[in-house]
Amino acid sequence: MSGHNRWSKIKHQKAASDAKKSKGWTKLIKEITVAARGGGDPNGNPRLRNAMDKARDANIPNDTIDRAIKKGTGELGGEAMEELVYQAYGPGGVAIIIELATDNRNRTAGELRKILERGNAKIDSSGSVLHKFKRRGQIIFEAAQASEDAVTEIALELGADDVRAEGEVLVVLTEPGSLYVVREGFVKKGLKPVDAEVLMIPELTVQVAAKDSETLGKLIATLEEHDDVTNVYANYESAEDAGA
Repeated sequence: MSGHNRWSKIKHQKAASDAKKSKGWTKLIKEITVAARGGGDPNGNPRLRNAMDKARDANIPNDTIDRAIKKGTGELGGEAMEELVYQAYGPGGVAIIIELATDNRNRTAGELRKILERGNAKIDSSGSVLHKFKRRGQIIFEAAQASEDAVTEIALELGADDVRAEGEVLVVLTEPGSLYVVREGFVKKGLKPVDAEVLMIPELTVQVAAKDSETLGKLIATLEEHDDVTNVYANYESAEDAGA
């Protein structure tokens, strides 16, 4: 699919998932808890700062954010949250990465296996799925905010890897460890992104038939609705996307 279609699809999936606000809040709070394991001070923990910003944008109360941080640092009791990554192959041989945060590994594993089986997908234990993706920082700006040349000039100055025009947005790619530094650099220049996060981006995509694309879309939507799932990535494009 073209870059514009890729971003539109991602944005649509996020909107569909975030529409379920109770689940959206649950995921954001979990992200704060997991991020806080790297330190409870957002000034020294860029991932935590980013998670807190997203939570505030979603109008999550400050006391709820504070409790999530304390849970992550161990100041509050309760089951420890752990991050897991599942690899799977779906219809048409599509590679799928499922990232999650859970306080009950066995329960989550059983539920995910059932979802994958119903979606005609299966767990890959060989580790081959991860090799089809690369972890990158991705910062999104609305194209109306600034010209591609202006964004590119700032991106180069801040040490970003690449800038791509994708329809109505400009995408800045960075090394994962540089994402938050580059994001803050843009904000100081007066350009606040609409989204900034570390993603698993497919190195190559595979084209699938319309039937498989529909099945995959339903599978990914179901996975994203699961409370413990934080991100889902897949390396496919439908024939309709490819022709757009």
